Amino acid sequence: MPAALRTTVIGSYPFPAWLEFASAHLDAFGADDVAEMLDDAVAAAVRDQVSAGLDVISDGEQTRLDFNLSFYGFIEGLAPEPPSQRRFGPPGHDQRGKHAVIGTLAAPCGLGTVADFERLLRLAPAGVGLKASVPGPYTLSGRLLPSREYPDRWALAAALVPIVRAELEALVAAGCRDVCVDEPSMSCYAHREDPARFVRLFNETVEGVRGRTRLSTHLCFGNYKGRAVAPRRYAALFPAFLDAHVDELHVEMASREFAEVEIIETIAQRMDVAVGVIDVKSYYVETVDDIAARVRRCLTFAPPERLVFAPDCGLSQTARWAARPKLANMVAGVRRVREELGLS
Repeated sequence: MPAALRTTVIGSYPFPAWLEFASAHLDAFGADDVAEMLDDAVAAAVRDQVSAGLDVISDGEQTRLDFNLSFYGFIEGLAPEPPSQRRFGPPGHDQRGKHAVIGTLAAPCGLGTVADFERLLRLAPAGVGLKASVPGPYTLSGRLLPSREYPDRWALAAALVPIVRAELEALVAAGCRDVCVDEPSMSCYAHREDPARFVRLFNETVEGVRGRTRLSTHLCFGNYKGRAVAPRRYAALFPAFLDAHVDELHVEMASREFAEVEIIETIAQRMDVAVGVIDVKSYYVETVDDIAARVRRCLTFAPPERLVFAPDCGLSQTARWAARPKLANMVAGVRRVREELGLS
């Protein structure tokens, strides 16, 4: 993996059309059918990412439902998700249900990411970096309803900390050397909550694996059905998030026309900064020239050894026909600048 100007992804990748269909008809398949289907889906996501030339890839989160919703199936103490209150009309975040908490929260069998990473390890070619992603406790708490035992979202998040912490430790024990703890809810709600409290919660979650793996976090403003859910400004997060115990902090820039790009200079003084240079909410396919220009712009704020480049967010809400050339052009644009700097 190059030491400077790395290319990576956030985590998710679009499902193949056949997997979208199969996911809606799982009762028709046996356990071995499903296992084969998941292998095939991950192999397809790996092939697309490797063909693009990325330095670090993921499994495309092909086993997950909508980034984090499938994790609730691993957590004890939850009632089944009720039908959504709103089922029709323009897609919105309120069309996703919330689970009632009916007992003590626990995940004695983990959250499933170790099996996902082991599958990726088996299917990925040698020589490419492998990344696993786990939603953080505050983000996971967003789809749970407070209860007598957990009277508010902070209490729910605190109860989820040991569950996520154990998952991170299990991933590292399985050999994962690049872990992203996704906390988009923190960036979405920092404008109305105490960001320093977010950082304390985050650091408590990752403390057990700090220094044992490359830790990153992804801070964006939501991407359900390609839509944000919060004021799209990073100012509220800083300087508090400079104290996050991570090696790499990812910021969404492309879809925001590089507003607040100067924040990467501040971040780079503490940690590596991954810059979103691909707009996953747009079907404009960025050209190699576009990407190279964006990389050069970032270099006016941070040295190459501190910079990483990625899409703004996961690609699950972007059609695969667009995701492929977007990634390929991203890699080619970064590679051009590497050559200009004599880094290749």
